[in-house]
Amino acid sequence: MKIILTGYLFIILVGAGLLCLPISVKAGEGLTSFSDAVFTAASATCVTGLVRFDTYTHWSFFGQLVILGLIQVGGIGFMTFAIYVVSMTKKKIGLTTRVVMQNAISAPQMGGIVKMTRFILMGSLLMEGIGALLLSFYFCPRLGFFKGIWFGIFHSISAFCNAGFDLMGNMAAFSSLTTVGNNWYVNGIIMALIVIGGLGFFVWKDLLNNRFSFKKLRLHSKLVVTMTGALILIGAVLLFLFEQGNQNFVNMPASEKTLSVLFQSITARTAGFNSMDLTTMTQAGQFLLICLMFIGGSAGSTAGGIKTTTFAVFLMSITATMRQKKNMEAFGRRVEDSAARVAASIFCMYLLLTLVVSMTISSLEGLPLLTALFESVSAMGTVGLTLGVTTSLGMVSKWLLILLMFIGRVGSITFLIAFSSDKNRAVSRLPVEKIQVG
Repeated sequence: MKIILTGYLFIILVGAGLLCLPISVKAGEGLTSFSDAVFTAASATCVTGLVRFDTYTHWSFFGQLVILGLIQVGGIGFMTFAIYVVSMTKKKIGLTTRVVMQNAISAPQMGGIVKMTRFILMGSLLMEGIGALLLSFYFCPRLGFFKGIWFGIFHSISAFCNAGFDLMGNMAAFSSLTTVGNNWYVNGIIMALIVIGGLGFFVWKDLLNNRFSFKKLRLHSKLVVTMTGALILIGAVLLFLFEQGNQNFVNMPASEKTLSVLFQSITARTAGFNSMDLTTMTQAGQFLLICLMFIGGSAGSTAGGIKTTTFAVFLMSITATMRQKKNMEAFGRRVEDSAARVAASIFCMYLLLTLVVSMTISSLEGLPLLTALFESVSAMGTVGLTLGVTTSLGMVSKWLLILLMFIGRVGSITFLIAFSSDKNRAVSRLPVEKIQVG
């Protein structure tokens, strides 16, 4: 676990050092402070998307390339690249390395971990390449061949890795995809890449092996696919209902309304792009986005949040308790009891951390609690959506968000286990005594 934490920390610091160089910023922008460089590097490596500067107007091509490299390594995982390089040299990969890799990508088993690494890397590059090609057909006629290709590559990788960084500042700074919010072609490609990256590599492996037959899928894959579809649909419908009080939304054409709520429902789960002005949304709509950001994507994917399977187990635990059943069940299978304990731990840890940081930021910056909560959950869920306050946050708030992004990427359980010790583990079992709960 310490290897995973150290690896991500090292990548962030290297990235920050490169972003501090004069070559990383455009002429007239001035040098980037170390704290802002660390913030940007952490946001890119943790595939979050919160930014202190507009990516297009502040960073030079070299700076944008560094950010894209951090997104790629952070999204797919540095251990994936490391093991793939080692495997290409024909060297034997030891048991310790395989265990680290298993934890890094949330693999269900250690067997076949090297083959899975190749599948992750090749599959990611393939999907990003297809996305870049399709997006280039839109950007090239408008920006020229080379610039259009670069925009296609950047947005494809950013979308697949669920990072949320964009170069649309060439039209309006910090605009994200609002300037193309009514374009079904661009938004459709971005949404597809986000969903594919957020499903998880093991789910796609399972889908391909079973030729997309839902009945033959493993329980994990069934839960991921079901929860992903349900969250997208429910999120879009609720957003449509909640935003009837938003005058900007009401004045949109019907097709643009449909596209907007569908896009926001998908991107809020961890991607960080936005096709609507989030500051004009109703408080109900903003809080719904907070809930979607909190849940996030799926385990073993490029996404963040508590994960769809964690939320599914949490719901199954509640259902089993209400029905007075001893075991959690889904799709004709029984879920192991330990999953409920882990799910509850992750849920509570994420909730506690985001609440503490939200209250601290709200107090320090004088912001409404909902705004501070939105920013904190966005960082912890490695999403990147913001209500426009990231650029004005003070030093303490900035470092708190960096910490949340870091924990959100490596995982709260991984973060705690890395600092735990096996020395005090009890060999014997203590007597059991019941307590009253509820």
